[in-house]
Amino acid sequence: MRADARRNLGKIVEAAAAVMAERGPAAPMELIARRAGVGVGTLYRRFPDRAALLAAMGEHYVHSLAEALDRAVEEEPDAWSALRAFVLWVGDTGRGVLAAALAGVPEEETVGPGFVEIRRRWLERFTGLVEQAQADGRMRADVGAEDVVALLNLFACHPDSLPPRVAARPAWFLGLMLDGMGAGAAQG
Repeated sequence: MRADARRNLGKIVEAAAAVMAERGPAAPMELIARRAGVGVGTLYRRFPDRAALLAAMGEHYVHSLAEALDRAVEEEPDAWSALRAFVLWVGDTGRGVLAAALAGVPEEETVGPGFVEIRRRWLERFTGLVEQAQADGRMRADVGAEDVVALLNLFACHPDSLPPRVAARPAWFLGLMLDGMGAGAAQG
């Protein structure tokens, strides 16, 4: 893919996320094109219908998760620090716009050709990180990767389900929850 085509793709997906977060999954394609700064023809050449756009949004989102996890693993000194950095990255205010936009769409509509493989690899790497943090004695043994993913899903995909005070500061509250997942936290 040419560099300009890749940039347009990213702009369209990000604009679609913002517009759909504001107006729902049925937001006008023309509004998405305008917000992305591309013509409607460019949007429809890349995405012939809404289903293709939703699939690209799903793939883009899970790919961004995989990249952020890889960065955290590369930049942090150990598995627990990497896990913490990644969770806080996901919980960063505004980061969940794409996830929230996709949350109201049936999964079969957001699953494109690369989605399943990228998600599988991301979950394997994430699970390995949790298991390493536990093996290092930094994370409670009774907390699994699926528990952390459930919290991330709530904070990133369903912020409207959170009390306003929590939704306004998701990274801070996720930090508190991570403190409770640390190896020294009380269990009961």
